[in-house]
Amino acid sequence: MPSFNYTQAVEELQQYRLTKQRSSERVAHLGAKIIKGNYTSKLGDQVWPFYEQIAIAALDVQDDDLANLCMDRLRERFTEKSLRFRRLIGMQYEAQGKLDEAQEIYDTILKEDDTNMLASKRQIALLRARNKENELVEALTKYLDTYSDDYESWLELCDFYLSKHMYDQASFCCEELILLQPGNPIFYLKYAEVLYTLNQLPLALKHYCKVLELCEDHVRALYGLHLVS
Repeated sequence: MPSFNYTQAVEELQQYRLTKQRSSERVAHLGAKIIKGNYTSKLGDQVWPFYEQIAIAALDVQDDDLANLCMDRLRERFTEKSLRFRRLIGMQYEAQGKLDEAQEIYDTILKEDDTNMLASKRQIALLRARNKENELVEALTKYLDTYSDDYESWLELCDFYLSKHMYDQASFCCEELILLQPGNPIFYLKYAEVLYTLNQLPLALKHYCKVLELCEDHVRALYGLHLVS
C-alpha cells in the first residue's frame, strides 16, 4: 500500500478551494487522512480554511464525526460571533434536516450583513429545498442585483422561468449568461431554443449558427437550424 503523501494532499485540497470545486467525497477522505495523521499542525494559518473545507465536505457526505470535529476546532477559534462560522452552523442544521433552524441562522446573518454572499446562497438553496418558488425567485433576483456575475444563479433563474413557460423572462436570463460566458455553446443553444419558442426565428437562426460556430457537430443545433430554415 503506498504511503500517504501529505504535501500532495494539501496541494490538492488547496486546488479545490482555489477552483471552488466541492468534490466532497475526495475532500473528506483527504481531510480525514490529514487529521488522523496529525498533520494539521504543519498547516499554520491555512488550518482554518482547511477545517472549513473539510467540515463542508463532511456534511455533504454525512460524516457527522468528521464534521463535528472540524466544527469544534473552528468554534474554539472563531466563536459563534463569526458570521462565516454561523453559516456553517446553518449548513449543519440543513444536513440534519432542521430547516427552520437553518433558515433562522441565515436570516440573522443577513440582518447583520445584507451583502453576505455565502449566507444569501445558502438561503437560496434552502428555499429551493423547501419548494418555496415565489420566495426563491425573489431571493435569486435580489441576489443577482448584487452579484450579477454569478452565472450559476442566472442559469437557475432561467431554468425556473422555463419550467413556468415564462419565456420572455428566460430570454433575458439567457442574454446575461451569454454576456458572462460568450464562449459557452450551451448558453447560445438555450437562448436559440427560447427564441424559437417565442417565434423570433431570425434571431433564433443567428444563435443556432453561433452554436455551430463554437461546436460544429452539435446535433441539437443542427436540428434547430433545420427547424428555422
